[in-house]
Amino acid sequence: MSRIGNKAITIPAGVEITIASGNEVTVKGTKGTLTRQFSPILGIEINDGILTVTRPNDQKHTKQLHGTTRALLNNMVEGVSKGFTRQLELVGIGYRAAVSGDKLTLSVGYSHPVVFEMEPGVNVTVGKPTEITVEGIDKQRVGEWAANIRAVRKPEPYLGKGIKYKNEQIRRKEGKTAGKK
Repeated sequence: MSRIGNKAITIPAGVEITIASGNEVTVKGTKGTLTRQFSPILGIEINDGILTVTRPNDQKHTKQLHGTTRALLNNMVEGVSKGFTRQLELVGIGYRAAVSGDKLTLSVGYSHPVVFEMEPGVNVTVGKPTEITVEGIDKQRVGEWAANIRAVRKPEPYLGKGIKYKNEQIRRKEGKTAGKK
């Protein structure tokens, strides 16, 4: 029994959902529009402002699709109504970020700056030179952008330098101890 798949999604005010043939779902909200194609095996229905996903049988593959489809639909509804945000911090002497036009430039200890070309649908802002905020309506793209930025210089365990998520705990290691025999 899929616990996630059986939960109903309450559609908030200002969100409009249309289901086309072949389970193509379009969700429109105040922040934008998302469209996604889902498996035709599952049934997606809207009744009285509540979105439900049903499955035809109890095979393992169908159960997996059931929970995944419900989670993706919930993320679409939440994205067009509230949006998603990931915050990153740059830790290290001389580490900084800057946005100019449609480019994010990172100076993180390499001999050259690392430049990211921004794409539509994802908004990257820099409040302080050491804080980056990635915002958007698609949870997958926001998370992917934040992970790609973090991958430029992952936090290292000895000094803690690098790019980390805002509330991420870095497991610190003890270095070599001098004079110990």
